[in-house]
Amino acid sequence: MKKYILTVLCLALMCGVVEADETSYPLGLKEALRLAVERNLDLRAQLYTPAMNEADVRFNRGIYDPHLTLTTGYTDTRSIPVSTITTGGIGKLHQQTFTVDPGINQLFPTGATVGLDFSNYYSTTNAPSSIAKDSYWQSALTLNVSQPLLKNFGRDATELGIAVALGTKEGSVYHYQSQVLATVLQVKTEYYKLYYDYEDLESKRVSLKDAQRILSDTKARVKAGVLPAMEVLNAEFGVASREKDLNDAERSVQDESDVLRLLLQLDVKDVIRPTDKPGSERIETSEDGAIKKALAARPELKEARTGIKTSEIQARVAKNNTLPNLNLVASAGLNGLGSGYGRDMDRLSSANYPAWSISLQFDYPLGNTAAENSYIKSKLKVSQGETQLQSQQETIANEVRAAIRALASSYKQIEVTDRARAYAEENLRAYIRRSEVGLATIKDVLDVENTLATARSNHNKALTDYNTAMNQYWKATGELLDREGIIISDKEVDGLYDRTR
Repeated sequence: MKKYILTVLCLALMCGVVEADETSYPLGLKEALRLAVERNLDLRAQLYTPAMNEADVRFNRGIYDPHLTLTTGYTDTRSIPVSTITTGGIGKLHQQTFTVDPGINQLFPTGATVGLDFSNYYSTTNAPSSIAKDSYWQSALTLNVSQPLLKNFGRDATELGIAVALGTKEGSVYHYQSQVLATVLQVKTEYYKLYYDYEDLESKRVSLKDAQRILSDTKARVKAGVLPAMEVLNAEFGVASREKDLNDAERSVQDESDVLRLLLQLDVKDVIRPTDKPGSERIETSEDGAIKKALAARPELKEARTGIKTSEIQARVAKNNTLPNLNLVASAGLNGLGSGYGRDMDRLSSANYPAWSISLQFDYPLGNTAAENSYIKSKLKVSQGETQLQSQQETIANEVRAAIRALASSYKQIEVTDRARAYAEENLRAYIRRSEVGLATIKDVLDVENTLATARSNHNKALTDYNTAMNQYWKATGELLDREGIIISDKEVDGLYDRTR
């Protein structure tokens, strides 16, 4: 009986039988990552930022929207004339006027504003006059142009708001990509931690079952007088300690499952059970190549470069603003006049009464202190961004080097724990053979069994740590999202913006 129980114990521990819980929720890694990208609340909240920045882009592009204008008014004036000679002897002057002035104007990329105005003026009075008509229409169609020649000239100055909004949006998309990268890393880390907790839990269950078998066998042998009574206490202690270990392992599984459930916003009550095992394949790395990849692919650096690009545009505009304000203002139009509106339009359309003007407007503050210091500040901002970018590059290069060292160390740990596990398995076989001939006690076998369980747990943890280090390395080089087939584009941002319209 003793030989049978110990043989079963040895086979159970060395084979590591894992039984799935009937109430668990099986989840593959790919599905977990998909749920995280789609449902994670932090990511969903972060996605609103670039969507709001898209609204800012379209808001600033509104500077090119044509502006329709309309001014209309009516006046009715009764007054005492200064002289009755000019009013034909009328003692009470009554005058009525009516205006309708529609127009349209638009801004152009050069900074020019072009407008077309159509003014219509009607006047009637009760005072007859040989000099002027007592009732008439007067209209004018005028094209106006105002073009900055120095300050505020060109696309950079005109579209500064658009450029800043586009840079802000692009930077926020890269920031969102950084958060997705961090979330994917966290999900994979927690996923494999949960897998390790399950392996540890199953190991603890096997240990408890075997301790209970040994306790039952020990009680039978003590009752038969083969073993002293104190061996029962040793066996009971073994059961109690393994029950405590099992409770701790069950709590770890539940806690880690809750962490993963929160990350994925998974609406299930059952405990999540990972179905994908951590890999153990070795990755070949090149420090120079890895750093080069990281400097080209990391979204934090892309975000910083976008910020510098925006600052450079602002600096160019600030330099332009130090120039004098010199505007070319020109207009050309046609005039009409008639006792009726039809006659007024005939004269206007005949183009016999043109009018045009051209002028220069100059303005320059003596000292130009505000513009000069604004330009200095913008140059300092560019230099600050470049320094911060250099610091980020150094930090990321150091992160890559640390990730490579951690990868090599954790891979070596797999080999170490694998050998420790093999030694523990062989040691257990030896103690079983010794116990069969009376050279080892039940306690000795339990102690060796516990050592094997610890060795197996250490090996599983080494596999988990290696996969964590592997994902840390891919995150450091910026490859993690590509390796998982996750693509971040403006479509998600624009889709959220369009759904909100």
